[in-house]
Amino acid sequence: MTEQSAPHIARPRILVLGVCPGRQGQPPFRIMEIDGEVIGEARTVTDVLEAAASHGIPIHDLDDPDVIRWVGGDKFTWTLRH
Repeated sequence: MTEQSAPHIARPRILVLGVCPGRQGQPPFRIMEIDGEVIGEARTVTDVLEAAASHGIPIHDLDDPDVIRWVGGDKFTWTLRH
């Protein structure tokens, strides 16, 4: 008899939500959460890296699901899709 275990579901510390339209002529942005708390808007991947660093979270791989989850796109998605 083989023992089945539950699949590993990553709960990353960083969550980057889908693209939102910019307000009053501002560029589109993505809401960013760290440890379940909204910390602000990111307009580029650099913003994500800087916010993570300011919270003491090193990111060595932007595709590591144990560290970061991209919702509604990936690290290259920074504009609205029509």
